[in-house]
Amino acid sequence: MELETVQAIAFSSMSAGTIPPEFIRSEKEQPAITTFHGYIPQVPTIDLSDPDEEKLTRLIVEASSEWGMFQIVNHGIPSDVISNLQKVGKEFFELPQEEKELYAKPPDSKSIQGYGSKLQKEVEGKKAWVDHLFHNIWPPSAIDYQFWPKKPPTYRAANEEYAKWLQGVADKLFGRLSLGLGLGEGTLKESVGGDELLYLLKINYYPPCPRPDLALGVVAHTDMSAITILIPNEVQGLQVFRDDRWFDVKYISNALVIHVGDQLEILSNGKYKAVLHRTTVNKEKTRMSWPVFLEPPSDQVVGPLPQLVNEENPARYKTKKYSDYVYCKLNKIPQ
Repeated sequence: MELETVQAIAFSSMSAGTIPPEFIRSEKEQPAITTFHGYIPQVPTIDLSDPDEEKLTRLIVEASSEWGMFQIVNHGIPSDVISNLQKVGKEFFELPQEEKELYAKPPDSKSIQGYGSKLQKEVEGKKAWVDHLFHNIWPPSAIDYQFWPKKPPTYRAANEEYAKWLQGVADKLFGRLSLGLGLGEGTLKESVGGDELLYLLKINYYPPCPRPDLALGVVAHTDMSAITILIPNEVQGLQVFRDDRWFDVKYISNALVIHVGDQLEILSNGKYKAVLHRTTVNKEKTRMSWPVFLEPPSDQVVGPLPQLVNEENPARYKTKKYSDYVYCKLNKIPQ
């Protein structure tokens, strides 16, 4: 199966110094025109090891309500666990094309898992400057190892180790966010599936692009997940939309980037805001990122939590099965 990958297009585009027209964004999207270069407010950074639990809850709630995004430091995941995850992901994308295609998403697959470049219905037939690999990393019952690369040989161990450490961070975030809504610490996690909560890893690979002023790695979107926990590489590129402007997000070394996703906004009935973000690309360097989407199982019904809804504060979102939500979002059907 011959995939048309951005990695291959990038290779041929570099010598020409141009990119195919389907990658050129409209003027209202082009990063050169739409990125704000004045004073840039910084996304909040939160020390997850802060012993003052009330303060920690308050900071997470404020960041989730006002930004929908924050970075966490001192999160407890050893730096070698993170660097090993990055190393094996990078090595996979540097394999020959035919070896990567062994993990290609089957054309008729209902699942998102696998290697490829097309993800959702693109408006006006435009394409994003990115290849990706998706697979579940937790719980064990949701893992399909046919989509886990066998090369490099340490790929599986590195991903399993990261998944093990990540659960503690996820539980802490869900607990603080629950308390911030005046609910029991376990309420939000239970509402997105409890122990059946899916950890879906996506590796984004953004090759060097001869016209980074015209293309986008990922278009403006909010995540479908409840929470997304992201590791970037050293190449900047994440942007957040705030005050009607696009701002660069300045990474902090060894931090994890946290996004509030659609399901958390729905469950909180709008108190927490799913963050609108996008990705730019680089002319000289390959950018990569490793988001893990914390998602409900497909048949989990998600809606505003009844404890948060009353006459003064009616439900602002529909209640529906997560699989129905995903279908509508990927096909650009109003929710």
